[in-house]
Amino acid sequence: MSETKKIDVNSLYATLLREIENDTVQEVDPKLYHNIAEFLGNIKNHDYDGIESKITESLVKMINEMTTLLLKIRIEKATSLDDIDYSNLLDEERFVLDSEDEMRQRKDTVLSATLNGRLKLLETVGENHRARSIVVRFLKPIDQIMGTDLQSYGPFDAEDVATLPFENALSLISKKVAIKVSWED
Repeated sequence: MSETKKIDVNSLYATLLREIENDTVQEVDPKLYHNIAEFLGNIKNHDYDGIESKITESLVKMINEMTTLLLKIRIEKATSLDDIDYSNLLDEERFVLDSEDEMRQRKDTVLSATLNGRLKLLETVGENHRARSIVVRFLKPIDQIMGTDLQSYGPFDAEDVATLPFENALSLISKKVAIKVSWED
């Protein structure tokens, strides 16, 4: 679809219905999720009173449910085969599926290494996982800490953001001293 259209409840419903009625992922407007987000943003930014407020809440709920179902169906169709079918998928859907594809590859690597007695590969996998870093945001102040990589980190104030070794970050997250920051935040 080369033409970008504004979204409304009827067009979203038609898109969802077309997706449900077909076995393959359907071609949709490349800006579908952008248009839905813009539509919802516009609705939520208005201040409605009384009955208008209740209608708006119902409309937002309906759009949320249709969008959730649409994404779920499209992802399930794309992953129903052994290899992920990327045709007709939107960038946002490919973003979701990239992690699933990587998970499959990692599972195959661990299983293959285990079943073929490749101890060094298993050790490397474990070491690389433990050596990775995580970005965290501190919820409260903390004194300087020694990282598992033997580097000093901190001190940190509340709301500071830092990249820490995996083990240290997990420890701080479990103690509710920090939270993991995803790149979308």
